[in-house]
Amino acid sequence: GIPMKKLLLASVGVLALSAPSYAADLAARPYTKAPPPVVAPVPSWNGFYIGGFGGYGWSNEISVGNVFIGGTRVTTDELNGAFGGGTIGFNWQAPGSQFVWGIEVDVAGSDIGAGDSNGLVSARDRIDVFGSVTGRLGVAFNSALLYVKGGYGWANNQIDVDAFGVNVFSQSNTHSGWTVGAGLEYLFAPNWSAKVEYQYYDFGSQNYASGIVPGGIDLGASIHTVKAGINYHFNWGAPLAPGY
Repeated sequence: GIPMKKLLLASVGVLALSAPSYAADLAARPYTKAPPPVVAPVPSWNGFYIGGFGGYGWSNEISVGNVFIGGTRVTTDELNGAFGGGTIGFNWQAPGSQFVWGIEVDVAGSDIGAGDSNGLVSARDRIDVFGSVTGRLGVAFNSALLYVKGGYGWANNQIDVDAFGVNVFSQSNTHSGWTVGAGLEYLFAPNWSAKVEYQYYDFGSQNYASGIVPGGIDLGASIHTVKAGINYHFNWGAPLAPGY
């Protein structure tokens, strides 16, 4: 057999001869730098938008300001109904900021109302149209926007009285007041968002039937609304915001 000392010397020789070849292989391999991580762009809320919405409203209080029964002012909370309309607005978001400022105008046709009848005489009070001009302040979490809003609210209210099927009284007035609300909006596509929103309106008081009742009747209204809607964002030249 081969002595152990000679076997070890032979093995060392083989390793020594192969080492330059192995080192050359290592040197020949090019160095490849790892690509930078891909950072997804964060949506920007900047720009104009338009949209449509629908919802349901109900009265917080309908007050008859100068009519009292037993020393108590007459009120009711029976108005309710559906509505639908459109929105136009503008958002501004500074680069790198989560805060979104905006202004929004909306208007809706409405069937929010209440009526009563004894079979011979019937009366109905209905908010035909209402809307608002509000400022918005929101906090964006990438594609989601939580916001509050507030400003001017208005409504066109109509009262009709029929007797024996014939209209004997009809009057409409435009009420002006204020509104506040809050909502959640979500960008589900580059230019499209969906929203849900709550809004409270106080429309103030107007005088009715002054030609029939001495001094007329002061009627005021406040309502709650909930709505869902879809907006299209034009994003004209809006930059992508960096990650938050």
